[in-house]
Amino acid sequence: MRIPLGVALAFALIASAPAFAQPQERHEEGKAEAPKRVVDKNPPRANGGHIPPAPERRDANAVREQHKFEDGRVSDRPHVSNNHWYGHEAPNDPRFHLDHPWAHGHFAHFGPSYRYKVVRYDLAAHRFWFAGGGFEIAAWDWTQCADWCWTCGADDFVVYEDSDHVGWYMVYNIHTGVYVHAQFIG
Repeated sequence: MRIPLGVALAFALIASAPAFAQPQERHEEGKAEAPKRVVDKNPPRANGGHIPPAPERRDANAVREQHKFEDGRVSDRPHVSNNHWYGHEAPNDPRFHLDHPWAHGHFAHFGPSYRYKVVRYDLAAHRFWFAGGGFEIAAWDWTQCADWCWTCGADDFVVYEDSDHVGWYMVYNIHTGVYVHAQFIG
């Protein structure tokens, strides 16, 4: 009696499955060991060592909020501290009005789940590219990020959709805590 080839192969595959299973490491008591924690080789240095959640949409009459430090210093520089976004321009700021928002499309992967490194840059034009697309930094924000490590590959970035300004993104440096406004250029 002949056994069809497909049945024989299926039997062989099922019989060999235990051989391909990955053995778990065992403690002395015979219990499975917890998975090893992945160490971030370049952890965030700003915002208490973690990436902040996206900023919430503000009321149309909101004003740029200053950060008042315990030692009496005040800063209105755009930055994040304790998950609070300071220095964000008012929602009705006319500099952010675009006749054609999203003229070059939408950047697909934004939010705290996505970290990027600069893969290409044109500092004279205030432009840079991540894997997945390029951005042009708002002229009025360039002074906030001109000293970022654009050329060394040491800085990591997170892109957020600007909830107050249609067509704009906020590019956050996870090591300095500073963010700037930018438009997606494709």
